Amino acid sequence: QVQLVESGGGLVQVGGSLRLSCAVSGRTFSSYAMGWFRQAPGKEREFVVGIRWSGGSTYYADSVKGRVTISRDSAKSTLYLQMNSLKPEDTAVYYCAAAPGVGVPVREWQYTYWGQGTQVTVSS
Repeated sequence: QVQLVESGGGLVQVGGSLRLSCAVSGRTFSSYAMGWFRQAPGKEREFVVGIRWSGGSTYYADSVKGRVTISRDSAKSTLYLQMNSLKPEDTAVYYCAAAPGVGVPVREWQYTYWGQGTQVTVSS
């Protein structure tokens, strides 16, 4: 059974940092792209950043470029999202997801597996 389990969310002040983790299990994701999405209250879920599990190619949404870093640790089967200089508009539920195929997809429908999400709240 494939599982993606996010952790690391919480309450942080403006300008602060958080590192989200996504532990993956149940299959090999070496041929997959892994992505982070987020959904703010009343808004649609949006792509944040993605990475090829093998090779490490990345793609960042313009809204977070320069403030977040995606990485993965194959030995720990864990995906990370380091977020710095957080803003109130970063408040959302953050999801990790896995997409088969090539490249780094940015569309929600391209991702097959999803975690349950972790809440990030940035307070001013």
